[in-house]
Amino acid sequence: MKPFKILSPCGMLGYGFPEESFRRGMEMHPDAIVVDAGSTDAGPHKLGLGTAIVSPQACKKDLTLMITAGAEAGIPVIIGSAGGSGARKHVLWTRRIIDEILEEHHLKDRKIATIWADIPKDRILASMEAGKVQPLGLAVKPLTPERLEKTTGVVAQMGHEPFMEALENGADIIIGGRAYDPSPFAAPAILHGCDPAYAYHLGKVLECAALCAMPGTTKDCMLGTIEEDGFIVTPLSPDRVCTPLSVAAHTFYEKDHPYILHGPGFTMDLSGCTFTECGNGAVRVTGSRLSWDAEYRIKLEGALQVAYRTFVLAGIRDELLLSRLREVEDLVVRQVQRYYREIDPDTYTIHFMNYGIDAVLGETEPNPTPGHEAGVMFEVLAPTQEMANMICATTRSTFLHYGYEGRKSTAGNLAFPFAPSDIPFGPVFEFSVYHLMQVPDGKCMFPIEYDTAGGER
Repeated sequence: MKPFKILSPCGMLGYGFPEESFRRGMEMHPDAIVVDAGSTDAGPHKLGLGTAIVSPQACKKDLTLMITAGAEAGIPVIIGSAGGSGARKHVLWTRRIIDEILEEHHLKDRKIATIWADIPKDRILASMEAGKVQPLGLAVKPLTPERLEKTTGVVAQMGHEPFMEALENGADIIIGGRAYDPSPFAAPAILHGCDPAYAYHLGKVLECAALCAMPGTTKDCMLGTIEEDGFIVTPLSPDRVCTPLSVAAHTFYEKDHPYILHGPGFTMDLSGCTFTECGNGAVRVTGSRLSWDAEYRIKLEGALQVAYRTFVLAGIRDELLLSRLREVEDLVVRQVQRYYREIDPDTYTIHFMNYGIDAVLGETEPNPTPGHEAGVMFEVLAPTQEMANMICATTRSTFLHYGYEGRKSTAGNLAFPFAPSDIPFGPVFEFSVYHLMQVPDGKCMFPIEYDTAGGER
């Protein structure tokens, strides 16, 4: 089998990458340029609101290099989870940017495949009634017809199959909706005849680009080469090297099991992998195994608006207050609740995060010892923005002047870095749909449309 090469420019489309690294990768004659554009790392807000993770200018800067280079080399450019969350709004946002690039660079003849990942609610409801939908993890609230109806929209993570179909039909540019992160990388390799285990394992490593290198970053390029009995990852910057440890560590990045990885329709077992240095900062991986599941399941993601948020950021340097901060915060909350006794306290939330003490780990922090100062961020979640603003303002003023026992100064307990101090955030979302749904195969839920630049959609 002829080795198959994939160029991964960056770990997130719009994060940016050095042009010299990208050019060095193109000089190695890759067979495809593939980039991941999405994530749920930042929570459900972008999906719920229909906004992108990065700016259009940053996305266009990255895509311009990728699309023009892909056209010159005659290789496909593949995007997964377009726009961040991969819903229709995000895909169309990406498509408008691509149309601008194709117009400006006289490449309007490029064949574009758009793969939609939006899942109709009636289809989900029917699957729920048939017992074919199950929660992904214990923290997910039960999915009821009422919660599904209130959900702004639902996407599903597609596997490699829709991307393969688009490539088979001659697509030069593929704009994929929400996808399992390695799938866009695996698709061209599997189509080429590569072992799916190595195609998906390499996709898992390449999805974050040079994060598998030392020093790790998502803002630099990597080249992956699949051979018959393994694959090689090669950094494209002279400032980075891969080591067996760095590549192995990234293999298990963001996973809940040390060597078992689940994807759409398959399970990978990486317990028998070996990671070997092979010169020039590259690492070779062998021993990946993949088995196809008896039942094909796709991961559903949907966001539900649950509140509005207003928050305040402040600093504290009074050692007396720091020594009893949680106690004072509880007293502040009680005073605010007494003041607004006409409002049911169960309808809103006042939440404190004390950075420098226990804001990151909360109650599980093993060493909650205050330093000489701490940053305090408190937020109010309420049914309306007006109520959130009102309760947050009262919380801030109460906290600012609260006369705790032992206080020596009445000038104020909090130092604010900004004015105004209260920041209305807007809508707050939670994942209402974070479930697995059984489907007949990997293509049926992901329709594909083909056209050229400026085509009707």
